Amino acid sequence: MNWHIQSKAIGLLDVDVYGPSIPKMMNLKGNPELSQSNLMRPLLNYGIACMSMGFLVEENEPVVWRGLMVMSAIEKLLRQRLYFFDFKVDWGQLDYLVVDMPPGTGDVQLSVSQNIPITGAVIVSTPQDIALMDAHKGAEMFRKVHVPVLGLIQNMSVFQCPKCKHKTHIFGADGARKLAHTLGLEVLGDIPLHLNIREASDTGQPIVFSQPESDEAKAYLRIAVEVVRRLPSLSE
Repeated sequence: MNWHIQSKAIGLLDVDVYGPSIPKMMNLKGNPELSQSNLMRPLLNYGIACMSMGFLVEENEPVVWRGLMVMSAIEKLLRQRLYFFDFKVDWGQLDYLVVDMPPGTGDVQLSVSQNIPITGAVIVSTPQDIALMDAHKGAEMFRKVHVPVLGLIQNMSVFQCPKCKHKTHIFGADGARKLAHTLGLEVLGDIPLHLNIREASDTGQPIVFSQPESDEAKAYLRIAVEVVRRLPSLSE
């Protein structure tokens, strides 16, 4: 399989104001530096430029904001301005900007979809019925704001015992596939429930970098290829 997407310039924007996780998962901390022209530079690790509210507050400090403040923060961030700083964000020349949004269909999702052109949305859900209810609402929300839904990702799809190799569908089997069929969408891939993924995430070493030849890493890479395949060509 061709992993050419690894050579692209990628930015990662974390708009989960209340629970930003990108700093920990990407092993990044500290305040972004400013250029001579007062442009705030995203933090960089693993070749990916990252910006998150987590860089601007202490790790254990809660962001206690009402909904209107969150909307204002997101809107100004998307317009390349941060809520309590008057500095622009210098993303440079990117091929892809991935926006990591919290679950739900609230202020953040609406602010993002109304303030920037979005090429496509990807819905991530476990196969559990309760989670799929929210995933269904999320897909319908994007359709209502005219954002194409590229497909669904089934997370924590199966657990395989490391000793006996028996597979258990802890959260149910193929729930995302059933939802995708209902919505007329495709499943972009499955991510297993695996200790290696949890440990890599908690230590800030993405598994596609720390264990690139593992089956778990290849599952992520296959999904990345499927997402890119559904996006317009960069040459268009």
